[in-house]
Amino acid sequence: MPDAGEPVVVETAPAKLNLDLLVTARRADGHHDLDSLVVFCELADRLELRPAESFSLVLEGPTAAGIPAGPDNLVLRAARLLAETVGVAGGAAIRLVKEIPVAAGLGGGSADAAAALRGLRRLWGLAIDDERLRELGLGLGADLPVCLYGRPARMRGIGERLDPVRGLPDLPLLLVNPGRPLPTGPVFRGLTGPFRAADRPPLRAGPSLVQLAVWLAESRNDLEPPARRLEPEIGRVLEDLAALSGCLVARMSGSGATCFGLFGDRGELQTAALLLRRKHPDWWIRPTVARGGP
Repeated sequence: MPDAGEPVVVETAPAKLNLDLLVTARRADGHHDLDSLVVFCELADRLELRPAESFSLVLEGPTAAGIPAGPDNLVLRAARLLAETVGVAGGAAIRLVKEIPVAAGLGGGSADAAAALRGLRRLWGLAIDDERLRELGLGLGADLPVCLYGRPARMRGIGERLDPVRGLPDLPLLLVNPGRPLPTGPVFRGLTGPFRAADRPPLRAGPSLVQLAVWLAESRNDLEPPARRLEPEIGRVLEDLAALSGCLVARMSGSGATCFGLFGDRGELQTAALLLRRKHPDWWIRPTVARGGP
């Protein structure tokens, strides 16, 4: 690692949460068109980046076990792509502290790669703008553009169409994973259709927490059925979340296996987390908040 006196850039990589996820079409290239309301949580990974002659990655943190730190890691792939695009000859020493579970439907790898792109832009003093970064990110994964955006958004297409969603309230959320990684590819391959255009009503401007919960209850996550076939424990997670006092909506995020419960306030959230941890000490359970914003 470089000397401690060298400049360091710190970036957070917030967990991405799909409050709903509609699969509207299967494209000729095999990818799927999506329509999803996405928010970002206080739960986050942390990246530290320092200048170096080449790229290196050190992994730490409670969910780092089993993640490869070699050249195929998405963080290093993003870093190399940016260096090649802008013509930077050097590299960076990257330390990644993992808090987001792996293969959990929370966009952890994409969030980390997005944070690396943002951090390297700062470290190298690049003039590249957000739009160009999102274009680069899309080549690495469908969640990269929205993770680079990092604010509530409606995500459509394969992830390239982003519309800001303003005026959401802060969302008290209980994230629960049964401890079973669930890769995205098999879940999408389990989709059987038929696919249809999004049929949920428009979301009213500046909704209250209860109004948002009512709107979400009329929507869905189309990846939940194939995910539950691959990992039946998801059904138990959702049942236990929905049964907790104060839970307004229980749903799976992304391609799973993490599910979330939306609660009316932080007091109910903390009580629910305590009760569920007593019942399932082997599950990963994390209360958090997704920020709404103006």
